[in-house]
Amino acid sequence: MRSLTKSLSKVFISNWLRLTLSAVSLTVFLTLWWLFSAYLRADWPFQGVTPSPSTADYIPYWWDVLRAVGRSFVTRPQNTGGLLMSEHILASLKRISIAFVLALLSAVPLGLLMGRSRNAEALGRPLVELFRPIPPLAWVPIFLVIFKFFWGPIAIVFLGIFFPILLNVILGARSVDPVLIDAARTLGARRGTIFGKVVFPFTTPYLMTGITVGLGIGWMCIVAAEMLGAVGGGVGYYIFAANNTSQYELMYAGMVVIGMLSVLTTGIAGLIERWLYRWMGKK
Repeated sequence: MRSLTKSLSKVFISNWLRLTLSAVSLTVFLTLWWLFSAYLRADWPFQGVTPSPSTADYIPYWWDVLRAVGRSFVTRPQNTGGLLMSEHILASLKRISIAFVLALLSAVPLGLLMGRSRNAEALGRPLVELFRPIPPLAWVPIFLVIFKFFWGPIAIVFLGIFFPILLNVILGARSVDPVLIDAARTLGARRGTIFGKVVFPFTTPYLMTGITVGLGIGWMCIVAAEMLGAVGGGVGYYIFAANNTSQYELMYAGMVVIGMLSVLTTGIAGLIERWLYRWMGKK
């Protein structure tokens, strides 16, 4: 009985500490937010740039941002392309989906090959290390000229997603336990079977990590690319157009939508990861 009471008290204390820390974190964030918005209110050229957590003159109230999110789905402001937010979202999702599929189809087999073959690594590593440190956004002007305003943003997002997946798959393929490889060979498995039955399943957790990181980078890239040039709208274009016309509540509404989309896509990736683990018998 005493051990049960102690264990329950430990669980309660642990949860209480987490709740307290979460409350402190939120309080500090709201305080800094209020102080920063008050500072901008005092400096008139920046009035209205940042919404305030409390009502204040010349500064949008946070509720105005939430209302702008809802209004963006039912109104078509001409200064943001005359499109609904849902149409901007579909444009961004189309670009990031195409880029993600292309990155996945190219990074996974290349990563498996480089992770298991020294010759392939010697051939591909110099190119990877040459282009990997270059930020994807540095390619924006070049890609928009070469690939125009449809494929240009897709190519930029492709780079943002490609390298996290590639490097994680390489790491996963290298980390395969040699005992598993030897056991498969002893049972008569050929190289293709070893890749499909041993290497790839072992690499799956690393792959999902690369996908999660890559999607986060991909959303940053798509917003920047759409700000500089995109055909058919996009959430990044919406944010840029709202900022140019000083409609800051609409600008922040677009930022809220981007955050929601990023959380949604990474959440879906997490669900797929858990499903794969159950299917493979790991969880």
